[in-house]
Amino acid sequence: SGALPIDVGTVVHNVGTAVAVYEAVQKNKPLIERVVTITGKKLQNPGNFMVRMGTPISKLIEAAGGLPEDTAKIVNGGPMMGKAINSVDAPVTKGTSGVILFQENESLRGEVKPACIRCGKCISACAMGLEPYLLIRLAQRKMTERLESEKVLDCMECGSCSYVCPANLPLLDYIRLGKGDVSAMIRARKN
Repeated sequence: SGALPIDVGTVVHNVGTAVAVYEAVQKNKPLIERVVTITGKKLQNPGNFMVRMGTPISKLIEAAGGLPEDTAKIVNGGPMMGKAINSVDAPVTKGTSGVILFQENESLRGEVKPACIRCGKCISACAMGLEPYLLIRLAQRKMTERLESEKVLDCMECGSCSYVCPANLPLLDYIRLGKGDVSAMIRARKN
């Protein structure tokens, strides 16, 4: 808990990183491009595209057939861990593995309840054994030291807690905010 994989002699990375490392070591090629998947139900030409870093996401959307009229949300990343973007001018970065275009009926969360209903489903869904309902309460109240002691930084941001929440609370969004607050507190301690 609270350690990086390298601290226990392990390296964890995805296929894109493996390719980038191979090309850097074997071909002396810097990371200037990567494969990005773009998908969405109404896209004419969804697929995988080799894209240069810095390319606006709008160009990727054009290559996939253009932005469908009823697009309600664009997510940079996957459906569970990705983050909504508010501008198609956002660039492709080394962390951009996919772009998903959601229609209005796909992007609705359903009615958000005013508060956690204490069902415990988020706890059962958490692969890290955390208590997401508690983490969001602490994050909302800016109880940063307690967030740290509850191991908020162990959250791998998979999104399972938000997915199973019957109250449709944006658990992962609050947890990300809490992680940011804890990271800032730790940086301030070191200074």
